[in-house]
Amino acid sequence: MFSLDRQGYVINARVKRAPRPLIERAALHKIKGIVVHQTGGSSGASSLTSYAMQNANGTHFLIDKDGTIYQTASLLRRTSHVGRLRARCLAEHRCSPTELQVLKNFNPKNEHRMEMAKEVPQRYPSNEDSVGIEIVGAVFVGKGLNPAEHGIYEPVNGQQKTSLRWLISELASTFGIPMTEIFRHPVVSRKNPTEAKSASW
Repeated sequence: MFSLDRQGYVINARVKRAPRPLIERAALHKIKGIVVHQTGGSSGASSLTSYAMQNANGTHFLIDKDGTIYQTASLLRRTSHVGRLRARCLAEHRCSPTELQVLKNFNPKNEHRMEMAKEVPQRYPSNEDSVGIEIVGAVFVGKGLNPAEHGIYEPVNGQQKTSLRWLISELASTFGIPMTEIFRHPVVSRKNPTEAKSASW
């Protein structure tokens, strides 16, 4: 279980502080889930640099190729790491007739609006109630193809998996997050399905 300082940073030798305040948004009042991402870049340094740019998006934690864990945002603040939510009721085969009617016509904006009227676990965790963890991993794509649609993310390596398992275990015990509320990014939002596909916890 983690101890946090007053700024919302983990007090543990395994977590290196690398604050990137430009990725922080509104207050994070409740943590109900964890969303696991991959960067699409080949180095942790490039991600840390991008997190320091104006209007940057990012996650609370970044796991580098050697397994180093960086905390880049306070656990008291949201970050913009999850896009529009998918309908969880579809994946779990429990949508109401009204929900199915809304979902009949493909409209990600309306789907997200419908989901955000619910609470976790009726919907997937979102920016307003989840911790984001990003794993450094490049995405490979053929010439002229869109990485978001056709790219293949490199496998998560053993050191990264060890760090991810430890970090998720500590976050889950600290905030009382059930393992059923930990997801890969493409599960909760429409993203490249190979992103974090090889991550395990």
